[in-house]
Formats: sequence, C-alpha cells, structure tokens
Amino acid sequence: MTARRPRPAAQPAASGARLSYLVFRLERRIRARLDDTLARHGVTTTEYMALSELRTRDGASSAELARIAFVTPQAMNLVIRDLERRGLIRRDPHPEGGRTLCARLTAEGVSVLRRCDTSLDDIEAVMLAKVDDTTRETLRDGLTVCARALRPDAD
Repeated sequence: MTARRPRPAAQPAASGARLSYLVFRLERRIRARLDDTLARHGVTTTEYMALSELRTRDGASSAELARIAFVTPQAMNLVIRDLERRGLIRRDPHPEGGRTLCARLTAEGVSVLRRCDTSLDDIEAVMLAKVDDTTRETLRDGLTVCARALRPDAD
C-alpha cells in the first residue's frame, strides 16, 4: 500500500476554480467594458493606460510606456504619435539630450483622462458593489503582491 501524497498547494480544490483562471476571467470582463466605455471618449485602452501613466510619471519615454502597457515599443510609438497628433500629449527632448523624447499630458489630455476616469469609477462601482472595504483592501494588497511576484525582474 502506498501512502497518499498531499495535493500540491497550486492545485485547486475539486469545487473551486483556480485563482489564475478567475483573475483571467475578471480581466477579460473588465477589458471588454473598458474597451466599450473608453471608445465613447475616443480613447483606446492602451491610450488610456499611457495617459494614466503620464499622470503619475510625467516625462516618460515611449519605451517606458510600452513596458508598462505590455505592448511593443513600435506599437507604443504609434499610440504616442496619435495622442500627440490629437493634442492629448506633447513630447519634449530629454533633458540629457539624445534621441529620447519625454511625453507629457496637455490640458486637453488631462480633461480626456478625467472623463475616462469617471467612467472607470462607474465600472469599478458595479464590480465592487458587494465587496466591503476590508475585502477591497485585502484584494488590492493581494493582487499587488501577485503582480510584483510575476514581474520579469522579480528576484
């Protein structure tokens, strides 16, 4: 008779779904709503991510924004050019010289971003309507830890 080995921690219970599957499913539902909602403001989800990042990291380069948005530098260059053409951002030479350009929000970009934020607040309100404040904080903290653990540069 062989001893039963305990189930590895990564295996879900027979009745429960894998956490990674639940996160994926939630991400897909959020993304569908984001795409639809942001389109009404004339912005794509990738453009919104770039604008949001520029709010907190003024002067970011296209390459930095590409890493954050999980797109190629070439794809982000197209996004940045379009945002600049539409007057939502401006690009200035890097203070240390070179070919790098630093992207910055314009007043119009800030205005569009605020309208998008309001729509996203509505999505989150629906998603979190039945979640209490303590659970929200636990969820936020847990998802942050998980995301950091899977960073390419994580130790």
